[in-house]
Amino acid sequence: MSASLSDLPEGSSSSVLRDLPVLLVAVVWGSSFLAVQRVAEPGTVVAMLVLRFGLVLPLLGMVAWRALRRLSRAEWLGGAALGLVLSGIFLLETYGAVHTSATNAGLIISLAMVLTPLGESALGRTAPPKAFLAAAGLAVLGVALLTGDGGLRPPTLGDLLVLGAALVRSAYVLAMARTRAVRDTDMLAVTWVQLAVATGVFSVVALSVGPAPWTVARSYGAGQWAWLLHLSLFCTLFAFFVQMWAVRATSPSRVSLLLGTEPLWAAVFGITLAGNRMGPLALLGGALVLVATEWGRRTAPAPAPAPALIRNEDEGEDEGASEGASGRDAVGPSAEPAQV
Repeated sequence: MSASLSDLPEGSSSSVLRDLPVLLVAVVWGSSFLAVQRVAEPGTVVAMLVLRFGLVLPLLGMVAWRALRRLSRAEWLGGAALGLVLSGIFLLETYGAVHTSATNAGLIISLAMVLTPLGESALGRTAPPKAFLAAAGLAVLGVALLTGDGGLRPPTLGDLLVLGAALVRSAYVLAMARTRAVRDTDMLAVTWVQLAVATGVFSVVALSVGPAPWTVARSYGAGQWAWLLHLSLFCTLFAFFVQMWAVRATSPSRVSLLLGTEPLWAAVFGITLAGNRMGPLALLGGALVLVATEWGRRTAPAPAPAPALIRNEDEGEDEGASEGASGRDAVGPSAEPAQV
């Protein structure tokens, strides 16, 4: 009987086969900002989000059905609360993506990898390492150069919205780690609950903002449907299941490093396919963001157990969940800029 990939030693050539699916997740996440620009305009963002996750929920629900039936009332409420926050992240991130370049969006959202450990240190009242603070300062400088082209212009509305999404995503990660109701919950089930609540929010908002989802769906051509299916099936479902598999087949730190290449792929897609043009100072800023986020990942303080857990009715991360599905699931307590 042949050994499975997860049974093979990390140093063997088969480790490449373990890494490829995770690297592919980073690639499709990097392409998601370009995909959003292909299927959404400022007036159709909410309708597109309803369509995107409306396609995902039935498929994910069929797989999660048994786990969903085992959820307690507290777990449903905890997942629902996190779903409300998640809806805010997607609204900020998607509106931001249609108001800025795909390159800027992918690089700015990566700041969540720096902001989350800073928030963790603040909550734990511990000083982060000096090297991490230096990385955070470098990231801020990089974003200033990237969004302002060296101070020649103010950040665009889209840049600010994506930055807001990075801040809220960091808060979401910290809240999920401290919510007792979902700490030991099946990740597949809690992901479905969060996405269902977020989709419900988008559906309610769509009643008063922009055209109806079915109107937008009828207006799509073959190319736009291809991009929408890419967002739903690859950036969400495929990414989620690869992460669930990867944290069991290899080390969480290895998964984290591979997923950390997402902003690089966002820049590649933005420059080569979207035709984004960046001046010398903006290019320098983008490079600084990439260097700073990777430096920050390597020097970030190890997360400490939360001293006070958020209680929800009767209501930390485990290793697998913290690196596995936002999430960015794909939805989960991960510092990765996951694009669910």
